[in-house]
Amino acid sequence: MRVTSASYYNNIYGENNKINQQLFDVNKQISSGQKIQYAHEDPSIFVNTLRLDDEITTLTQTKNSAQSAYKTSTQTDTTIGDMVKNLDSMKMKMINAANGSHSDTSLQAIAKELRGMESNLLGLANTSIAGQYIFSGTATTQKPIDANGIYQGNDKSLEAFAGSGLKQKYNITGTQLFLGNEAKVNRTITTNTPQLNLTDLYGINKTETYINSSSTIGDLMGNTAANNPTAVSHFYIQGTKSDGTAFKTKIDLNATDSVNNLLQGISNAYGANQVNVSINPNGQIEIVDKKTGSSKLDFHMVGATNFDPATGDTADVTNISDLQPSNNGGISSNNFDNVISSTNMLYVKEFTKSGFTPSTATDSIEGINYDQTNFAQNGAKLLSNVSQIVKSDNSYANPSSKLFDVGAFSTSTILNINGTQLDGTTPFAVSIDFSSDPVTLGGSALGGNVGDGYGNLTSPANMTYQQLMDIVNVAITGQSDIATANQMGKTSLTSDGKITFEDLTQTVTKGSLSISDSSTGTYPPSGTSVTGSALTFNANNALSIRDPKTDFFAQIDQMIKSVEEGKTRADGTDTTDPRNIGIQNSIQMLDDLSNHISRLQTQSGSYSQVLQASSDRSDLLIVSAKMLRSDVIDTDAAEANLKMQQLSLNYQAMLSSISKVSQLSLVKYL
Repeated sequence: MRVTSASYYNNIYGENNKINQQLFDVNKQISSGQKIQYAHEDPSIFVNTLRLDDEITTLTQTKNSAQSAYKTSTQTDTTIGDMVKNLDSMKMKMINAANGSHSDTSLQAIAKELRGMESNLLGLANTSIAGQYIFSGTATTQKPIDANGIYQGNDKSLEAFAGSGLKQKYNITGTQLFLGNEAKVNRTITTNTPQLNLTDLYGINKTETYINSSSTIGDLMGNTAANNPTAVSHFYIQGTKSDGTAFKTKIDLNATDSVNNLLQGISNAYGANQVNVSINPNGQIEIVDKKTGSSKLDFHMVGATNFDPATGDTADVTNISDLQPSNNGGISSNNFDNVISSTNMLYVKEFTKSGFTPSTATDSIEGINYDQTNFAQNGAKLLSNVSQIVKSDNSYANPSSKLFDVGAFSTSTILNINGTQLDGTTPFAVSIDFSSDPVTLGGSALGGNVGDGYGNLTSPANMTYQQLMDIVNVAITGQSDIATANQMGKTSLTSDGKITFEDLTQTVTKGSLSISDSSTGTYPPSGTSVTGSALTFNANNALSIRDPKTDFFAQIDQMIKSVEEGKTRADGTDTTDPRNIGIQNSIQMLDDLSNHISRLQTQSGSYSQVLQASSDRSDLLIVSAKMLRSDVIDTDAAEANLKMQQLSLNYQAMLSSISKVSQLSLVKYL
């Protein structure tokens, strides 16, 4: 094959360009520090570099998010820790106040210190970082606790970015902290009327001693075997079990039976091994739910006996209102001195008093009345005292909750809504009949079937709290439609599940309201049990001294009031605040609050640890990813320099060869 000059020079030119390009590439790698500049230079390196860049960006975001969340979490931890310290200081003050040696002036001084600590707790609750409140949930611009101690935030979680598809919660919401639920706490309730041993009080020595479990029923009721050996005392009981089942029963005991027999009868009414029933040093009955995490336990009891068997057993009634003086000449325990000389021999023993206004005018003995009571009036509002608790999960009811999910309905349940309209003079009465399908309304104010506003009639099992509240609003405002009624009044559920009515037409409402089961006062024969009130809204019931549910600032306020009022224990005979639990019970409640807060501090601390670990892990992964990226795209300087030297030598050799070949000609061989 003939090699022409053109092909020879083309070959030289190609090799020269090739080596020049290689030298250029190596020189560019050395100067830029990277193997490639553009994707077409090496797609594999380019793709791997992009993947690692994305990973480094994600890890950097994770680190920044974790560090930002860590600041909030550690501040939360510190703030809750300060709350725990405040609660510990409050406990010391409460224990000091409980020793019984303080004058009223001294107690007021302690109460003022406690109010100062309460203010400090309120300030801690409203802690913010850079203008964002740490306990408001996701509503970080909303101050969590208002001046009345009411939570204003939400229950939503703040979450830090913890990687692709991963999130880490880092806040403690005010719902958890101030309205949380402790699943391991046993609800404990107590009567509030101290019970003296009447045998000792009116005996020879006339000493004041309290009833205990070994006392006799005669000691409790004042009807001893000595003055009336055939006397029988009847105890009318109703309440709610831990599963939400309501019951009513009646227990009969002789004068010689012990108070322990009564306590055992109460325990049996709740079911085998369901509650512990005891009597405290003030002769008040305490009941502890053996099931943890339930807030449904409730109790009410009234006792009655006759001093003169010749009058007949008028203490044994079917309708509890027959024990009222207007119906049966009953005399309450507070007037026991009058019984001895009175011709009226029916004696009624009250165990719980709350100072509520009865919805029935003839109810002069308060302890008889369970839930036929008017809501408490506070300015423009009418307030109930019983939370509506969903049986299945112990949560507070909301407007969409169904009544059947909360109450203990029977096939004949009728709810009565009574009161006075906003003018203060016009009475109203509404009955809601759950024995029919659909639910029907009757009474002086409303009538007809209950519907959902879209023309669909409502069956008993589907009626909601919103429908009930609409009926209440229409009845108390005296309007014929919901829209107009809502302009005059507002019926709602509070955050702790209590029904509240607010008068929108005046600052101090003239209206009144009560809601109760129509059969609430009817009791079965002795030794039997029937279903109790389907729903209870405002009740003269036992006081709660321990509960799984927390209402932080309301409980703190109640504790301090017990010191201000000088109440060592609950005392329903004190009309200033009959439902206050007293200092000694407040100490137990304070312990529960402290344990609740401490648990959440531990939870907040765990968030901080996780976030710190996430930040540290991200740091390590970022370093690792950067090293991998460097391996993929960064130039190996030593290798590139060696390659450049080799290419330079090759290039010089090629030029030398070309030079020598170019000097050859046929003339030299002639």
